[in-house]
Amino acid sequence: MNLGGNAYESRRRKADRLYELDGLRLAAALCVVLYHYAFSGPVGGTTTITYGEISGLAKYGYLGVDLFFLISGFVVLMSAWGRGPRAFAASRLARLYPAYWLGVAVTAAVTVTLGRGLFDVSALQVLVNLTMVQSVVDVPNVDVVYWTLWAELRFYVLILALAWLGMTRGRVMAALWGWLAMTALVQLGMLPGVADLVVQSEFAHYFIAGMALFLVYQFGVTWQTLLLVPLCLANAIYRGVGYAEAVGRRYGVEYDPWVVVIVIAAAFLVMTLVALRALRQLARPWLVTAGALTYPLYLLHAHIGFIVIERLGGTMNRWVLLVALTAVMCLAAYAVHRWVERPAAPLIRRLAGPRTPPGATGSPPPAPARPRGAAGRY
Repeated sequence: MNLGGNAYESRRRKADRLYELDGLRLAAALCVVLYHYAFSGPVGGTTTITYGEISGLAKYGYLGVDLFFLISGFVVLMSAWGRGPRAFAASRLARLYPAYWLGVAVTAAVTVTLGRGLFDVSALQVLVNLTMVQSVVDVPNVDVVYWTLWAELRFYVLILALAWLGMTRGRVMAALWGWLAMTALVQLGMLPGVADLVVQSEFAHYFIAGMALFLVYQFGVTWQTLLLVPLCLANAIYRGVGYAEAVGRRYGVEYDPWVVVIVIAAAFLVMTLVALRALRQLARPWLVTAGALTYPLYLLHAHIGFIVIERLGGTMNRWVLLVALTAVMCLAAYAVHRWVERPAAPLIRRLAGPRTPPGATGSPPPAPARPRGAAGRY
């Protein structure tokens, strides 16, 4: 066993972790939970228990997903920096799939046993969903929230290509400018619609800005980042206001465009402060636990929560139900992290990652060209 190397890696990750990002991720996840439980479920007809007193605030909770994508651009590039393509792919497999497989299985089981009349699920649908590429073959998601994972997977493919080419600041910056240019071409109708499968023009600005802000964090501010991040913010606001109008039409409500603008601008501001290391004083080690809840909470909360609200809403106070359900979902998320993610991730990394060269010792390897803050957990 490589005890020396493992201890070295553990100490490095603990010292480098950006705890403030863990707190931001949990805040984003809770915004999405509130959006589903207090707004989209009642208004969309999934549940009959309403929360009109807070629905006007909860309806903006979907913007937590926008913050997720912005954070993802930052931390995924951070995770990939200094890694080869195989090591990066192994880290992403370990990060995404164990909790996701359990989430699909549990959501399907609850849907079959308790969700009759609310949701339907088939065995074939579950099997295809386990691949996480169900959108390619037009198979419905077992849970509505899985659509974001397809966006993340396509982003990972682009990062994998950069890892294969070899990451340098110049290459990554050139890729970001190229991606932003292609986003503009798609939006102007100058590229075929199929190109958007790769470009993801609806959310590309978040990934691009997050990656650019990581470069700021690692290398400092440059004229290119000073130009690129505001351009991404401008496009995020443009697309965000349009998306809010579409959501409003879907649910028959009105969104204040200025609230959307302020929330998106605030997300960019907070992430810029992270990149400039201005929020380090807010970082606390316990936020690691908060960050660990985020992904399992996101995977588990929606359809299971809708079913629980509908089945129990007539038997208990709706506010007690809302608070208790959110707390139970957080506890379930912690259980998934503790007893699924933590044991499974190292195994997947060992099986899928690069092999240790023959004759390797337990001594710490020479420090690779990884950035400060490149915590392997992300």
